[in-house]
Amino acid sequence: MSLRFLPRACAGIVLCAAIAPAALHAAVDPVHESRLDNGMKIIVKEDRRAPVVVSMVWYRAGSMDEFNGTTGVAHVLEHMMFKGTHAVPPGEFSRTIARAGGRDNAFTNRDYTAYYQQLHKSQLSLALKLEADRMADLLLSEEEFSKEIRVVMEERRLRTDDQPKSLLYEAFMAAAYQAHPYRTPVVGWMDDLEAMRATDARAWYERWYGPNNATLVVVGDVSAADVFEQAQHYFGAIPAKPMGVRKPQHEPLQLGVKRVTVKAPAELPYVLMGWHVPVLRNVAQDWEPYALWVLSAVLDGNDAARLQRALVRDSRVAVSTGSSYDAVNRGPGMFLLSATPSAGRTVEEVEAALREQIQRIAREGVTEEELKRVKAQVIAGQVFQRDSMFSQAMQMGALDNAGLPYDSSELQAKRLQDVTAAQVQEVAKKFFVDDSLTIAVLDPQPLANRASVPAHAEAKSK
Repeated sequence: MSLRFLPRACAGIVLCAAIAPAALHAAVDPVHESRLDNGMKIIVKEDRRAPVVVSMVWYRAGSMDEFNGTTGVAHVLEHMMFKGTHAVPPGEFSRTIARAGGRDNAFTNRDYTAYYQQLHKSQLSLALKLEADRMADLLLSEEEFSKEIRVVMEERRLRTDDQPKSLLYEAFMAAAYQAHPYRTPVVGWMDDLEAMRATDARAWYERWYGPNNATLVVVGDVSAADVFEQAQHYFGAIPAKPMGVRKPQHEPLQLGVKRVTVKAPAELPYVLMGWHVPVLRNVAQDWEPYALWVLSAVLDGNDAARLQRALVRDSRVAVSTGSSYDAVNRGPGMFLLSATPSAGRTVEEVEAALREQIQRIAREGVTEEELKRVKAQVIAGQVFQRDSMFSQAMQMGALDNAGLPYDSSELQAKRLQDVTAAQVQEVAKKFFVDDSLTIAVLDPQPLANRASVPAHAEAKSK
């Protein structure tokens, strides 16, 4: 299982600690790969437990590929992909899938845009036909764009502008990254959305939406040979596009603590701290990303984790805490800690308490009991992920998009099992220094009389 999708907790699951990694390895279904002459990659995993199939088309184009002045265009184009071709009228894509008994959606993040359908296995050809049609023949009319851009702007208002933690995260990213495009929000800055035109979305579509920049991932009760044949039938005639060479996007070395404060209507303050850390580039040889993932799981994940125990239950300096690390990215990595102070406690106290937990691991390391708990989570994650065809497709698509072997989940799990307490202590010493630290604080203002809408980490279209 990829680091991206491993659950951080295995609370109450006694069975997971008793499952042997060797047994897991023996249960793995084979993954098949092919590539069309136009460059489109096809990945198929046969899973015959139910007569269903998950089909995903991944485009290696996310918000990190955008240019200044057009932030949010990747997400806008995701919306427009449902707005019609010459063969399929606006909105008819999803209605067609629904009539076939399936469901569909799409998601955009910093690294990619992906579209999926979940259907009965007999309807796979329908999904592939529809995806190939909009890959080659999207209309992008001015009328549909003018309606949909208003939907996207309202989405930004509801999910970011009206959500104090989302505003804080946006400000944090803009401060933490000086040059890398991860500094811009996936949904885009409002000024850019207001100035965006259909020609901007068309340019994005023409630049990135070609078969040689796409991967088809299929998981389900299918034959790999049949999927390859259908992919050739529907996608094979679409010509490749000249993608050009992507220029390196490296973040300059940070040279001191960065701090940002956001004033927004909220009930409680909130602290978000982040350090620049490496991500996974070589599954077999890297070790620091695995140790960082274990460190994050030691800090957070269930009631036995350090942050919950030390800050919430013992000292009661915080009412909630969190730790987050994503090792599978096209761009650079960030290790995040967060907390909401308890009533009567200050953000300074919470910041000090979070720092102390990291410093304590740097001084004393972690216990074998903590390592055992985290490694049990890894095995549990492997088991639970295989119960979901969608999760399997997500895992393989995300790994492939990041330039990692899509079938490396077992090796990643083994590498996590091999992490030692000394390695966790070493990464705590090496990376958690002030020169790479950014701190964002939410300064709560009087609450406005408005309804609250839950914030989302990724922009989604439907």
